[in-house]
Amino acid sequence: MCDTVVALGSATADGAVIFGKNSDREPNEAHHLLLVPRARHEPGSTVKCTYIEIPQVEETYAVLLSKPFWMWGAEMGANEHGVVIGNEAVFTKVPYEKTGLLGMDLIRLALERSRTAREALDVITTLLEAHGQGGNCGFARDFYYHNSFIIADPTDAWVLETAGRQWAAEQVRDIRTISNGLTIGSEWDLASDDLVNYAVDRGWCKGRDDFHFARCYSDFVYTTFGRSHARQCRTTDVLRARKGAITVESVIAALRDHGPASPDAGPDWTPARGIGGRQICQHAGWGPIRGDQATGSMVSHLTPDAQTHFLTGTSAPCTSIFKPVWIDAGLPDIGPEPTGTYDEATLFWRHEALHRATLRDYATRIRLYADERDELERGFIEGALSCASAPQEERAAFSARCFEQADQAEADWWKRVQAAAGPARMGPLYAAAWRKFNTEAKMPELP
Repeated sequence: MCDTVVALGSATADGAVIFGKNSDREPNEAHHLLLVPRARHEPGSTVKCTYIEIPQVEETYAVLLSKPFWMWGAEMGANEHGVVIGNEAVFTKVPYEKTGLLGMDLIRLALERSRTAREALDVITTLLEAHGQGGNCGFARDFYYHNSFIIADPTDAWVLETAGRQWAAEQVRDIRTISNGLTIGSEWDLASDDLVNYAVDRGWCKGRDDFHFARCYSDFVYTTFGRSHARQCRTTDVLRARKGAITVESVIAALRDHGPASPDAGPDWTPARGIGGRQICQHAGWGPIRGDQATGSMVSHLTPDAQTHFLTGTSAPCTSIFKPVWIDAGLPDIGPEPTGTYDEATLFWRHEALHRATLRDYATRIRLYADERDELERGFIEGALSCASAPQEERAAFSARCFEQADQAEADWWKRVQAAAGPARMGPLYAAAWRKFNTEAKMPELP
């Protein structure tokens, strides 16, 4: 379960295209940042994706990926030409294939093979029709779904929604958001050849006149209980309220949104309440639809001359810091690749100690560092955008400093949380859920 947004230049403060996504995965499904350089490949070679092998192209472009550690593909990413893509799990009536390309594989393949958003859309749909989408998308559990995507570049953006090998696409006009449900209705800009006939043959509609992609193809149970419509409406409302003035900070605020009372969601708000709550900044908990959380986040500021990406590499954007990266300047040293168990040497798990300790008394502990988080991050954003066209070496040094400062800040906040820790305020069911997650991850004891 995720949320993805984009605002075109007509809706932003400075005319840039701004993209953002929270990747919601299982709590111990560590997120990993990876930079893959441009490469040439032997004619006739293949590439092994998560589950299947497909023909490789002659040249692949440099890509920056934010990905679950165990899979080949990525939940979101960017390439050297300024194309960015994020996906959403969507649930449809079309049977799920047991093997094929994951939606995350399709993201990486499209980024490696495209120079524009429209070209990336064509790459995905061609691969989808040739190889299908399928395979278990879960880490510690079986989880099958289809995919929707927001695909953007410095001048253009598209929403692509799929159901098996069927698909429909809509060009973005100004602001567009997606969540875990189909949103395209009776009008679209591009579609698979037999999109309507496939639905007619299965009795989902009578013909083109009463065809509605989302209504005909959506699975009711998962789409409804994942609250995709409410979350998609929420991100749309938050960004439309700032239309014409949207900034990187605006999109980060949307990704940190906990509901209508955000940014603070009330002084006593805590994710420990309820079994069915789903916010944009999602926190795992107890209950059938709270098994995942935001494990990584990304915001991209795209202009034809410069593309600046801000990534957390860590879970829960409300407890994380967005740090700048430029593909041509490289990714700072972030330590070893994480796994599904705690390792303090990794960026993801080092932050998890702070994040999971904060959850033990969220309302009290988040206030210990939220203001400093915002101030530090504001400096990162202003500095990054001001030097976005500076020489490569200068930008690489700035990015490295931001990662170092963020790491030091989180270490200080961790000590502050430890020193101020009182009794946990979680409730028995929420506490039990997190004891289970922590035991499975071999987490150290938390204050």
